[in-house]
Amino acid sequence: MVSSVKPEWLKRSAPDPVVLARMKGLMDGLHLHTVCESAHCPNSGECFARGVATFMILGDVCTRNCTFCAVEHGQPALPDANEPEHVVEAVKKLGLRHVVITSVTRDDLPDGGAYQFAKVVEAIRSHNSQISIEVLIPDFQGSLSALEVVVASFPSVINHNVETVPRLYSQVRPQADYKRSVQLLGHVKSMGGLLTKSGLMVGLGERRGEVIRLMEDLRGVDCDLLTIGQYLRPSPDHHDVVRFVSPVEFKEYEDAGVAMGFKGVASAPFVRSSFQADRMFRGIAHPRDDVEG
Repeated sequence: MVSSVKPEWLKRSAPDPVVLARMKGLMDGLHLHTVCESAHCPNSGECFARGVATFMILGDVCTRNCTFCAVEHGQPALPDANEPEHVVEAVKKLGLRHVVITSVTRDDLPDGGAYQFAKVVEAIRSHNSQISIEVLIPDFQGSLSALEVVVASFPSVINHNVETVPRLYSQVRPQADYKRSVQLLGHVKSMGGLLTKSGLMVGLGERRGEVIRLMEDLRGVDCDLLTIGQYLRPSPDHHDVVRFVSPVEFKEYEDAGVAMGFKGVASAPFVRSSFQADRMFRGIAHPRDDVEG
């Protein structure tokens, strides 16, 4: 475990409480959750100030217990049938042109929540067919029929995070499988040729060579977009931060990813899977430390 004192590149101002309260009021009023709050994302203040949020459907309780994640673990409630309409209402109020939808993992559901993803995508498209939609999905326990449901709704991007190198899965993602996650991204390509995206955290104990091999595995299934960010421990009960990765090393990963053929790479300390996803999708700004994804 490294020192609890963060290096200078990981220090930032506290978010505006007024902005946070305004976004929380909107989400609470529509019975919605954001991964920004549930996962203690360090970028929530910046994203909320831009009127952007990543909607977390299917509740805020996960059936898995990954050691890096701040989302609550336990027995989830039944899916909300009105959730797609609530998401659309939030999209309208925020005036979004690019929407990111994620979820907790729902191993308790026969389809893993795939139909709820599809219903939300279809509801947004019915509201405005010009909105680009990114879905950040769980692995559906390897179910191809569940994955096909999401692919058939034709989102703009299908994202599935590998999170860390295979050697650390037993410590970090004990209920997941690295090969299954990589294969899922390959199946998306074979099913519909959609843009695919994945992400990982560094600082969990991985080695540089392992990160490069992971990136090569993702390119092996034609993954298009990649995000890499610093792991920050949500609480003393979570996985230790083994090291703080320097901005120089993040830049090296970015350069390596570009050389491998990724269409977009966001690699910087505060990068998270959906942070500034609209800019990555549209290529408005090339990801660097100054935009952090």
